[in-house]
Amino acid sequence: MQDGHVAGYLEYHRRGNVASFLHTIVDPASEGQGIGSTIVKYALDEARRLGWLVLPYCPFVSAYIAKHPEYLDLVPADRRAEFPLGQLTHTTA
Repeated sequence: MQDGHVAGYLEYHRRGNVASFLHTIVDPASEGQGIGSTIVKYALDEARRLGWLVLPYCPFVSAYIAKHPEYLDLVPADRRAEFPLGQLTHTTA
């Protein structure tokens, strides 16, 4: 919520422990304020907390994971090639 209205949301469908993240929506009046990134980070953190796997069909979510590879483990390794994540690997510092 921003100024009493919904500034954005992430549309997803879940089957069992797999959540398909389909589309990130941000109100045009709120674009460019980091709201989309905040929504995606929250959704990925919740998926991790709940033990879900994530299929990032939404290009924004896929790009977010590409920039934040600490979330790559949420995407099943055998499905990463479907998204622009196939060649990413997660390493820990």
